[in-house]
Amino acid sequence: MTAAIAFSGLSSAGCASTASARAPAASASGSLDVNPDYAEFAQELNREAGLPEAAVLATLRKAKVQQSILDAMSRPAEAKPWKDYRPIFLTEKRIADGIAFYQANRELIERAADEFGVAPEIIVAIIGVETSYGRNYGSYKVLDALVTLAFHYPPRSRFFRGELRQLFLLGDTHMAYPIDELVGSYAGAMGWGQFIPTSVANFARDYDGDGRIDLWNSLPDIIGSVANYFSVHGWQKGQAVAVRATVASDARPISPEGLQPVYPVEQLKEWGYSSIDPVDPAQAATWLRLDGADGNEDWLTFQNFYVISRYNRSPLYSMAVWQLSQAIAGGLPRAAP
Repeated sequence: MTAAIAFSGLSSAGCASTASARAPAASASGSLDVNPDYAEFAQELNREAGLPEAAVLATLRKAKVQQSILDAMSRPAEAKPWKDYRPIFLTEKRIADGIAFYQANRELIERAADEFGVAPEIIVAIIGVETSYGRNYGSYKVLDALVTLAFHYPPRSRFFRGELRQLFLLGDTHMAYPIDELVGSYAGAMGWGQFIPTSVANFARDYDGDGRIDLWNSLPDIIGSVANYFSVHGWQKGQAVAVRATVASDARPISPEGLQPVYPVEQLKEWGYSSIDPVDPAQAATWLRLDGADGNEDWLTFQNFYVISRYNRSPLYSMAVWQLSQAIAGGLPRAAP
């Protein structure tokens, strides 16, 4: 494992030392014919938020509808089984880089973790899973992605129209760069922590106190925002996330809906679902079965696992983040006695 690594020229003290780390335009702007949908959207923003219609339309004209975004939406990684999904994120390199990132920014990470009541390794793991510690936060203009999905992707057009609306409401004063320059994923997620616009509005923090939120070039803002996200969603510091379980051959059939912990551990045990490691019998949990490399994996998952899923609702995602966090924490040098 590597002992040190450069992360896009950033330091925990603030912003990047090189211009290349700025969130630039990802590609040349394309033209966008004003159709009734775009006109209606501009009128809606004018009516509800007072934004000038002409200014909204002028910004929309800078967007480029991209087929590659629509194609990417049809092949999410979460469609893979756990045995194929896990190796994407639990690699020696990602673990080693996570340890190096933690060590290089320990004071900042642990300060934010303590302030927000979150496990520090979880903050690091999220950034590792989302963008490989800032190396790959996407190459699409956020405006391109959201316009494409809001008006040309019917299955989730309502959701992405809401995100596009929020992007306009963020404005240039809330973010570090103009909204038509922001770069992110094909789904419009931004920065090292991959925040969609509503997450920026609700959870992002100006943690370096410079009066703006920069999720690309300010490690304090990046780390503080991720920590705040977990805090607001109910992270329980020091509590369990998930434990392996055994299922009796005569276990009572249950079909949990979602990842919310709704069964007391002692009740699950009576039904035939027993944790391998000791846990509080009164603690709420749920049962999860994954298709592992060596067959079925049975787990009991808790509130903190559910909190991770607020970032991405797939149980595979939550499990990858948690296991990466454990690998990172396990690889950190022990503190001197």
